[in-house]
Amino acid sequence: MKKLFVPDIEIFDTTLRDGAQAEGISFSLRDKLAITELLDDMGAAFIEAGNPGSNPKDIEFFREARRLKLRNAKLCAFGSTRKKNAAAHAAHPAHSTAAHAAAADTALASLLAAETETVVIFGKSSRLHVKKVLKASLEENLAMIYETVSLLRAAGREVIYDAEHFFDGWQESPAYALKTLRTAAEAGAGRLVLCDTNGGSFPETIAAGVRAVIDFFTAAGSPRPLIGIHAHNDMGLAIACSLAAIAAGAAHVQGTLTGAGERCGNTCLAALIPSLEIKLGKRCLPSGKLERISEFCRKAAEISNITLSGGIPYIGTSAFAHKAGMHADAILKTSISFEHIDPSLVGNGRHFLISEMGGRSAIAERARRVCPGITKDDPLIAELSHRLKALEAEGWQFEGADASFEILARKISGKHSSFFTILSYRVASEYHGQEAAAGRHGAGSDVEPAANAWVKVLVGDECEIAAAEGDGPVNALDGALRRALQRFFPELARVRLSDYKVRVIDGNDATAAKVRVLIESTDGNNAWTTVGVSTDVIDASRQALVDGIEYKLFSR
Repeated sequence: MKKLFVPDIEIFDTTLRDGAQAEGISFSLRDKLAITELLDDMGAAFIEAGNPGSNPKDIEFFREARRLKLRNAKLCAFGSTRKKNAAAHAAHPAHSTAAHAAAADTALASLLAAETETVVIFGKSSRLHVKKVLKASLEENLAMIYETVSLLRAAGREVIYDAEHFFDGWQESPAYALKTLRTAAEAGAGRLVLCDTNGGSFPETIAAGVRAVIDFFTAAGSPRPLIGIHAHNDMGLAIACSLAAIAAGAAHVQGTLTGAGERCGNTCLAALIPSLEIKLGKRCLPSGKLERISEFCRKAAEISNITLSGGIPYIGTSAFAHKAGMHADAILKTSISFEHIDPSLVGNGRHFLISEMGGRSAIAERARRVCPGITKDDPLIAELSHRLKALEAEGWQFEGADASFEILARKISGKHSSFFTILSYRVASEYHGQEAAAGRHGAGSDVEPAANAWVKVLVGDECEIAAAEGDGPVNALDGALRRALQRFFPELARVRLSDYKVRVIDGNDATAAKVRVLIESTDGNNAWTTVGVSTDVIDASRQALVDGIEYKLFSR
């Protein structure tokens, strides 16, 4: 029998529940199933997948999820304690039975119908919330907790109890907040998760609260459930609060892989897990998974249709990016000079940003793709550095345009040969106006593309002419250019533009200002970025498009 991995710190991912509450995220059923499999592959201990009592999509998800063969994670349904005033109960929940009020609650019936091995229940820990939000008595709140957990345990479910607003409640009334935890534990909850629901607590408050809970159960002489932490990032302290809770004795941490969540988000697990494993020696994921955490995070972001911040610790694109010349020079001599870990430990990589601030060491490192073995003292590097700084003074920017930098290096080193030449091109845009469009197509219908482009290219001794329509002039030019070249280079059929950015370099020049265009291209496997600068946005786009196509052809 295969030995199960037992982590030092349990990782509980709530991307599909708390993460789904983030602005701009809306998961389809297919998305939820894909993320479930991804998180299981990563090695999360628990995946909180939604509230089956809240919407039809979650009900359908739990039905479909039964077919998944999860290897590492336990899937969790999420819900709240039973409704108030559902039935009479004794003054102390220990004298109540779970067979009446909780059993009649339709939301709890949905939790049971989800058929997950583990159920997460949240309840009130704050007297203020009980009285002002729930509008119930303190005793009834305790009964709601006890009866709900008891019902689920009697049905054979493992129960994780989320103590909502615990730290606020603990500061209002320590005795009552702790009593709610004891009630959940007496009813059979195996994990008590302390929630900083408003995200307004400092790490020292979190640590003190966790210690108070541990001391409370230790003094009672009864078995203590495993303690967890659920932190929000409203003060930018979610990771710090999670680390403080773990240092104080918590062994279960909740968050979302990318940090997505309501308001300012949740604990970013992709940034927390490396600190726990690499810095503190606390295993969280099965062997071999930490090295893939950057990959897992990027895939989760793609499914969620969000853009990851480059500044996410450990896994962001800027986490090991070096721009200052002094830093780059030191890194190449000894990596620990400006990198706190080896990037490969988390599946990331070192990245030297090419700019006027960069030194010759960084330029040489990047130029080795074109000229292997070149050193920073080579005259070619001096020439490349001089040219780079002159171009950036004119508005070019290469730190985010690696492909254009490589083409520049090829040109200066004499290793560049153009695959094609644009002999001429023309781009035209039409605007029919809303009334004309409505008259031709009917109100509410789509207007036909109002831009077209014509291009004539020379490849070797052959000329090719092509035209294309597009949703805008750049889209039309891109279509015409690739159409003209595909007879000679069929692989261009797989290339498409994945991002397009325009930046006005000097707004004081108004409509005569130069613009910088950055274009990201992809062939489905790799992505690369190119840049163009001109007072004409179409011509700047043409420069970036040409660089992008030539880079693809060189990369063959």
